[in-house]
Amino acid sequence: MAKRSRRTRRLPGLHHRVYCIELHTKVRGERKFQRQNRYTTPSMTCLYVGSTGLDPAVRFENHLRGHKGCPLVQKYGLCLRPDLYADFPAMSWKDAVATEVAWAQELRELGYAVYQN
Repeated sequence: MAKRSRRTRRLPGLHHRVYCIELHTKVRGERKFQRQNRYTTPSMTCLYVGSTGLDPAVRFENHLRGHKGCPLVQKYGLCLRPDLYADFPAMSWKDAVATEVAWAQELRELGYAVYQN
């Protein structure tokens, strides 16, 4: 069998994804979180929204072990929430960053307390 070139394996640059992680409610005590969520109620689910070029499960593990991760996720991360990001296709890095910001804002409007950096 002939070896496929790297170009035929995937579309260049379209491998970034947006992901969501549920955070423990104790994150509400963190000043960083409070700055982005001034008007939340205790009943709101706390989330972290990010983008990555890795598989979201691998990225979550990196957060938990502190490798290039958000300290709030390392300390308060509970689980991935694929129900909140599974519909997003793979995209370019630029599109993923823009989608991350927009999705974090939309989730806030839907009633979630969201940290995004």
